[in-house]
Amino acid sequence: QVQLVESGGGLVQPGGSLRLSCAASGIIFSIYTMGWYRQAPGKQRELVATITSGGTTNYADSVKGRFTISRDNAKNTVYLQMNSLKPEDTAVYYCKQEGRVYMAVYHPAYWGQGTQVTVSS
Repeated sequence: QVQLVESGGGLVQPGGSLRLSCAASGIIFSIYTMGWYRQAPGKQRELVATITSGGTTNYADSVKGRFTISRDNAKNTVYLQMNSLKPEDTAVYYCKQEGRVYMAVYHPAYWGQGTQVTVSS
C-alpha cells in the first residue's frame, strides 16, 4: 500500500522559512519523479517543483530562487525547503509520486494528504 505523508507545515511570518518533508512507503522510491504541488483557497492545484529519479529539478517561476526541492533515496523522503516566504505562498502543499511505466507495467500517481502552510504577520 502506497503512503505519502507530508509534514513540516505551519504558520510563518513573511520572509521566513519552512522545510516540508514527504515520507514515502510502499513504493520503490528511487525510481519515481517526485513533486510538490499546492492549492490555495479558491484556486486550482498548481505545480511547485519536481525532482526526477536522477535528481533533475524543475520549478514554477513563482518560486524559483526561493524554494529548493531535494530527495534522500535512503530515507524514501522528498523535501521542499522554502525561503523568503510570501503571503501568496499560503496554500495546502501536497506531495506527489508521479506515475510511470516500470518493468513494462504502468504505476499510477499517488498523492499525499497535504500540509497547510500559512504565511502571515
